[in-house]
Amino acid sequence: MRSRAALSWSTSLFCLLFLSTVSPSTSSRPQWILQRVPVVLPEKTEDQPAPHFLSQARLDVASECDPECHKRAPRLSYWDLRRLLAFETLHSDGRLTETAIGIYGYNPNLNTSPAYASGSPAKAEGSRVRRRREIFGHDGRFSIAGQNFLLKFPFSVAVKLSTGCSGTLVGDRHVLTAAHCVHDGKNYVKGAQKLRVGFLKSKQRDAPQSTTNPTNHVEGAPYAPPTNDKMKFQWIRAKRTHVPKGWIKGNANDIGMDFDYALLELKKPHKRRYMKLGVSPPAQRLPGRRVHFSGFDNDRPGQLVYRFCQAGEETPDLLYQHCDAQPGASGSGVYARMWDGRRRRWERKVIGVFSGHQWVERQGASQEFNVAVRITPLKYAQICFWIKGNFVDCREG
Repeated sequence: MRSRAALSWSTSLFCLLFLSTVSPSTSSRPQWILQRVPVVLPEKTEDQPAPHFLSQARLDVASECDPECHKRAPRLSYWDLRRLLAFETLHSDGRLTETAIGIYGYNPNLNTSPAYASGSPAKAEGSRVRRRREIFGHDGRFSIAGQNFLLKFPFSVAVKLSTGCSGTLVGDRHVLTAAHCVHDGKNYVKGAQKLRVGFLKSKQRDAPQSTTNPTNHVEGAPYAPPTNDKMKFQWIRAKRTHVPKGWIKGNANDIGMDFDYALLELKKPHKRRYMKLGVSPPAQRLPGRRVHFSGFDNDRPGQLVYRFCQAGEETPDLLYQHCDAQPGASGSGVYARMWDGRRRRWERKVIGVFSGHQWVERQGASQEFNVAVRITPLKYAQICFWIKGNFVDCREG
């Protein structure tokens, strides 16, 4: 009975991921809509005191500020954005620099993002005493097994950080992850200076391809993780780590997770296919309102865990959903698959970074969310510049 259920889940997953969507016409397909994005340019870089690297990295982040709390927050001004999108760069030799930025081609009147510096919105009462949970009812996560899945796009873009989090390949030598995986809001965590990124690979160069399918936890049965005895992690050191000042100036537990993202530059190219960045569309424009992400959840050690679910509420900076996740998955790239009309093909793009957990009490009832930081046009411009090193290649997202 269990194997039959697992086979059913495997077949569904295969169809969801790898078969082309049949659509009667181009106009009915969910499409990526390219838009001109602002320009975010570095202006001045200064040396900063060396970090302490004292705290342990947190593998999950919690916030008591729910969607309504964010929507009540004052609007960010142009100068707020310049301050919050300024960034620190941690170098592998221990040096720390801070870079001021300029923003061009941006209309602040169109911005509705919540602000950290303009006063803290009210938090939900009573939320400090309830125990968090990250599994919503039936555990809907898939453990991916077998080289023919693990080494195939899109699963192959998921990587593991030496601090215990996950990340996503977004360039020839760049990894997008959560800021809290390297910085606790006050200082850089232990292991951040010698940060390494792990890639799953075969232990044997000429190992035969496994035919094992992804399996899902069957409700009511003990979890038995599939074995990947021919897989191991290959590690590459990070050369630079970029963290926005919006994360450093305001701790995520203040009002939320709006700036909980970071970009790692590796010391050498990883030579794998990576996933493109995309500006996060409104949830109602996502196919089936679904989001997807893969990461290395701690309760399934050594396993790559994939999940998908419907997106729920959203703010300009955050996307709320009930995707099952455990600590260790934070930093995973949240992506969607839609039709690229210019290239005439289906394209997966990273539209956010999985951050952590929020829950509030409303009229005596608990409401819980897992939260992803959305890639807004400004964040797209910033992250793209970190990757490309110029703004010319970052004008459309």
